[in-house]
Amino acid sequence: MTTAILSALPEEQSSLVQHLAHPQRLMHAGRAFWLGDLHGRRVVLALSGIGKVAAATTATALIERFGVARIVFTGVAGGVGDGVQVGDVVVAQDYLQHDMDASPLFPRWEVPGYARSRLVCDVALSALLLGAATACVSSASGQFGLKSSAQGGSEAPLHRAHHGLIASGDRFVSSADECVRLRTTLHDAGHDVLAVEMEGAAVAQVCHDYGIPFAAARTISDRADDTAHVDFPLFVQTVASRYAEHMVLAFLQKLSN
Repeated sequence: MTTAILSALPEEQSSLVQHLAHPQRLMHAGRAFWLGDLHGRRVVLALSGIGKVAAATTATALIERFGVARIVFTGVAGGVGDGVQVGDVVVAQDYLQHDMDASPLFPRWEVPGYARSRLVCDVALSALLLGAATACVSSASGQFGLKSSAQGGSEAPLHRAHHGLIASGDRFVSSADECVRLRTTLHDAGHDVLAVEMEGAAVAQVCHDYGIPFAAARTISDRADDTAHVDFPLFVQTVASRYAEHMVLAFLQKLSN
């Protein structure tokens, strides 16, 4: 069975490509796909592209052209939930498109034709990915440019792995006002969102359509507001890319087939 590792950032792919055994690079639909073996498991590595349409195209190509049995997505996101801080990881329990609004024909956020607004990620894959994320962040203090805090005379990790709702939309949320509006509006409708990004919900919808198991983990790079991380390229290089590498390799080791 072939596992697709879909990444949002080139830095995440480059470190994983270096681990590939028998690497082969193929071009399809204007995208580069790397085939090979990681920890003895057949994988395809690909970049999602930015935005929901690009991500949906890539996910469809992975399924149609390469016949992958599952898709795992890594990337970065803005934190919006309580206690979700820079350096944390959010593993998606489900996804919602925060810019989907076909009202009054359909309720706000409901995906037309699906009778739902939230698409659930695969439970088993998500549990494996959450375990890998938890192990990664718990050992990250003092590494990857992250700090730890002293509690009771000992160093305690500042960072956590969370599991919950992630919202996607074709809009970069970067102001405090927009972040508060988004979070409050969703919360009032019963959607307690933890993080926001631009691709995952589209991949979740494609995987739902094809019956392909899907799981996603997002490293929090900023708080999706006016306090956004001041050096995003450095964060990606020193934190997000290394998180992705460690989580993916640990996840593959845990797969049963």
